[in-house]
Amino acid sequence: MGRYLLRRLGFALLLVLVVSSAALLLTRLAPGDFTTDQAFLLDPAARERLRAELGLDRPIAVQYLAWLRGAVQFDFGRSLLYSRPVSTLLSERALNTAVLATAALLLATAIGIPLGIYSGSRTRGPGRSIVRVLSVLGISVPPLIGSLMLVFIAARTGWFPVGGMTSSGGLDLSWGQWLADLARHLPVPALALGIPLAASLERLQSQAIAAASQERFVAASRARGLERTQALLRHAWPVSLRPVLGLYGVMIASLFSGSFIVEVVTSWPGLGRLMFEALRARDLFLVAGCAATGALFLALGTLVADLLLAYTDPRVGSGERA
Repeated sequence: MGRYLLRRLGFALLLVLVVSSAALLLTRLAPGDFTTDQAFLLDPAARERLRAELGLDRPIAVQYLAWLRGAVQFDFGRSLLYSRPVSTLLSERALNTAVLATAALLLATAIGIPLGIYSGSRTRGPGRSIVRVLSVLGISVPPLIGSLMLVFIAARTGWFPVGGMTSSGGLDLSWGQWLADLARHLPVPALALGIPLAASLERLQSQAIAAASQERFVAASRARGLERTQALLRHAWPVSLRPVLGLYGVMIASLFSGSFIVEVVTSWPGLGRLMFEALRARDLFLVAGCAATGALFLALGTLVADLLLAYTDPRVGSGERA
């Protein structure tokens, strides 16, 4: 198991390096740079001086090697847009994204797992049909459309704020008031992220528990006098969890890519919105840092999935085959 974990950690570090390097190089090779948007404010000589001051006039290989030397020490340079260390910006925004991702994951679990058990334990009925239709809709609606719909509903009803993480005067609130204010801003982006995940969980949990219900030990427990619901929850559901646990790793990895659109639409100050701002400003160091963080999310999600599978089936970690 130790070697298996080391291999996965090595893969995670390699993935972060490759993705962040590709993001930096592609941003650098794209037409224009950070000074392009300031061209209307600067004469050509002033623009060239600014490029030289920021190091944008150096060859791409020199810039990349200089960035790489800092990146291996977790120093991703200084943001051209914010004039702050990239690592500081990433730590601040990563915490905001983690709050949103955790809320979306808990929401998806609270909705998807019970509905999956319900629909998978039945072969017919209007309730099962309604759940199936809703899960198909949840999977089919893109995050952009879902976010816009929820923002529209919030604006029309006034039930929740339409954007932001806290109110404009949030810094002056006490901890209790700040948490209450955060809780009011959280439902719209959390629902936009969590509904597609809940739909995916429902479909997978439904299929898994339907298959587990056909196992002989479930029938044997019923023959011993156990009620149908108890037999499902005690015996069929634990067996059905293996594919569901594997999906959690994929969902953790997908939360960063999904939050990109959701954070922009709902003005949530997380990594997705920071990446959008960095791309728009051609801030290559911030783009590379955001890409590295996104790759880290992906690697951690994959690692979680592998560890969960290894926990449910020790042969995965030991390298044995079925």
